[in-house]
Amino acid sequence: MSRKQKRNLARILASAVLLIAVAVIGATLPVPGWLKLLLYFIPYGVIGYDVLWEAVRNIIRGQVFDENFLMGLATIGAFALGEYAEAVFVMLFYQVGELFQSYAVGKSRRSVAALMDIRPDTANVERGGEVMTVDPEEVEVGEVIVIRPGEKIPLDGTVAEGESNLNTTALTGESMPRAVSKGDSVISGCVNIDGLLRVEVTKPFGESTVSKILELVENSSANKARTEQFITRFARWYTPTVVIAAVCLAVIPSLVTGDFAHWLHQALTFLVISCPCALVISVPMSFFGGIGGASREGILVKGSNYLEALARCSAVVFDKTGTLTEGSFTVTDVHPVDISREELLFLAAAAEQHSTHPIAQSIQAANTRPVSPEMLGKVQEIAGKGLCAEIRGVPVCVGNANLMEMLGISFEPENTAETVVYVAVGKCYAGSLTIADEVKADSREAIQELKDLGVRKTVMLTGDRDAVGQAVGASLGLDEVHTELLPGDKVTRVEQLLEAQPAKTTLAFVGDGINDAPVLSRADIGIAMGALGSDAAIEAADIVLMDDRPSKIPLAIRIARKTHGIVWQNIIFALSVKGLFLLLGFLGMANMWGAVFADVGVAVIAIINAMRAMRVPVQK
Repeated sequence: MSRKQKRNLARILASAVLLIAVAVIGATLPVPGWLKLLLYFIPYGVIGYDVLWEAVRNIIRGQVFDENFLMGLATIGAFALGEYAEAVFVMLFYQVGELFQSYAVGKSRRSVAALMDIRPDTANVERGGEVMTVDPEEVEVGEVIVIRPGEKIPLDGTVAEGESNLNTTALTGESMPRAVSKGDSVISGCVNIDGLLRVEVTKPFGESTVSKILELVENSSANKARTEQFITRFARWYTPTVVIAAVCLAVIPSLVTGDFAHWLHQALTFLVISCPCALVISVPMSFFGGIGGASREGILVKGSNYLEALARCSAVVFDKTGTLTEGSFTVTDVHPVDISREELLFLAAAAEQHSTHPIAQSIQAANTRPVSPEMLGKVQEIAGKGLCAEIRGVPVCVGNANLMEMLGISFEPENTAETVVYVAVGKCYAGSLTIADEVKADSREAIQELKDLGVRKTVMLTGDRDAVGQAVGASLGLDEVHTELLPGDKVTRVEQLLEAQPAKTTLAFVGDGINDAPVLSRADIGIAMGALGSDAAIEAADIVLMDDRPSKIPLAIRIARKTHGIVWQNIIFALSVKGLFLLLGFLGMANMWGAVFADVGVAVIAIINAMRAMRVPVQK
């Protein structure tokens, strides 16, 4: 418990003891009425002063119709009717409910804070031959930091010296350590397990992975779901409506029967029943719990609106490379024409020297001859086809079959389901490279589970050759495969799929978050795969998966659907009980004890139910 919660618990206990003492005194001694009123005001003041003060402050601000106003009006009215013990007990029970609510919300927030407790407090930076402990925000790009075993990595960087294993659980939800050595990139938020590392910083703290993730989680509550927005609007109109109804209940029957005291008591009971706190508290808490449960699995959701949209997902569209496949290409075969194998690899690698595309990197890795910067001249990229570069003054073009056709190069297309890169030197065809990209181990499992969840359509969009794309799609059991697409073509395809979507359902696009940023933004829900350390993914996507496992997608849908179900359970339960007791109160058939259950009791039950959203659903 927090200090404030402990203080409120002490007030509750003190007020309860005082209430019992006053009740005993009133039952055993002949106490005058005015003195009894003063005695009951003591426990009432102890337990209710903050509610009354908050009601007064809100009235001054123009915020009249809130639960503080309703509780204050109902309990003071009970005092006016001579129901002293009842007035104190209603306020006491209300504060017990508020304490429980505060504890439940605090527990939920602490759970999220614990799983996202990745912000490092200090960084050990090398300056002037010494290691100094400073705030991570004081470390500049290019400086070298030292991370000892057991310490969190404070900033993103590249390993300059040392080998170790990193615990990435807080970011990915995965328990398998990640091995790193000299030259490997490391990101902030991971824990160094066993080796001493010297890391050269590549980003300032404000742009580091840990800062972006913390900002994402902290701001997730700002993007409210439509259900939350409805509840907010509902409470704004609901509260003044029930206050007017209570006034009518006090006045109109009294004019008919002449029993003003009885109907005033019923009106006050009606006000206590009407408090909408069960809805106002439990709905956002359910979404917050769902976001927290997803974060624990390495699934970062930018807002409850995206979680709600994911619960209605009926179509999932995938990029291929790096999403359903490993994206780590390997040159498996070389087919030179009038040139040596080594020369073909060298020319292709030289042309791709400055490209960061996975295929280009695989060609560079296969080349064994050094490439000097002065060899490389002008480079021209041709979107969706490849590139042309001057190597020692000779034009070398590397790309797919479309590039060869565009250049008018005569070549023999390779008949294979693997990716083929064609090379032309000058105006002559020089040969081809066959490159393989393995399908991820859990891709097929993920597609099947999506279908088991009722996702009606799974689609793959790729810029790769038709033979490659169709082979991958067939092996995974995808419903549709569209190949040889430029980035703009992917957006067009997604728009066509969106038009065909059934009403009240959503479409999710899953990509790597870098090349697919336009499509991620266009889909109903953009999901970035393998986004560990990817700034573009965190910016463009609505949901970020902190590892590259496709099986996290059906897990995210299960979490979203469970959360959405809990939200509607609370809405239906709270409105049903409230409606019943409001009717009984209006008919004069509900007393103050029933009113307390309809308010505090319903809120407590709804909060307990909302906390279930933090538990990740198991696969059925």
